[in-house]
Amino acid sequence: MAIKSILVVDDSPTELHLLQEMLGRNGFTISTARSGEESLEKLKTMRPDLILMDVVMPGMSGFEATRTISKSPATAGIPIIICTTKGQETDKAWGLRQGAKDYIVKPVVESVLLDKIRAL
Repeated sequence: MAIKSILVVDDSPTELHLLQEMLGRNGFTISTARSGEESLEKLKTMRPDLILMDVVMPGMSGFEATRTISKSPATAGIPIIICTTKGQETDKAWGLRQGAKDYIVKPVVESVLLDKIRAL
């Protein structure tokens, strides 16, 4: 399946803007959510091909949202790449255990992100 639409979940307006610019210029259709809770609400009415999920957000963390999305029969088929400042190996292992398909540490390098998207 070719990835065309991406839901970017991040509470930072700066990060959202950077990721939208980066992905938009590479031909992806982008939707955004500013919290784990908002991402779950949006997934009730949309089916992106991929989710980029921040971890550190107020309310529901990205780890919690990833676990919820990956365990729900309605959304389990949507791959998630965690995109966060949390760069410890234990964070990465935990994110993958929650159901993420991959993990990238900010600041995001465009070529690395695109390679990870293509690998899915």
